[in-house]
Amino acid sequence: MDKRRYYVSVQSKTIMENQGDAAYELEIDATPDEVNQLRNLFDSMYHFDMETYFRMHYPGIPEHYNNDDVLFERDLKNIYRLLHELGTGETKEHIVSMNILD
Repeated sequence: MDKRRYYVSVQSKTIMENQGDAAYELEIDATPDEVNQLRNLFDSMYHFDMETYFRMHYPGIPEHYNNDDVLFERDLKNIYRLLHELGTGETKEHIVSMNILD
């Protein structure tokens, strides 16, 4: 499959085909399957983010009992690994400079 250029915002969890559609942080070249993989990671990260948000409203649950934080961070690292793999040269350099990858 042919790769196309996409514009990604990790902050807003968006993947756009047109550069001017919205603000973005990173550029990638990806196939539709790779874009779906990235969307699935965004969806999973959002789920664990919401679980953490809801847990905050129940003061009886100790913080160390929160596995959702761990899963959120796992997804975030996997997102940046995939973005590094698919990224343009500038995107790869930026991700390396963040020191988020192991």
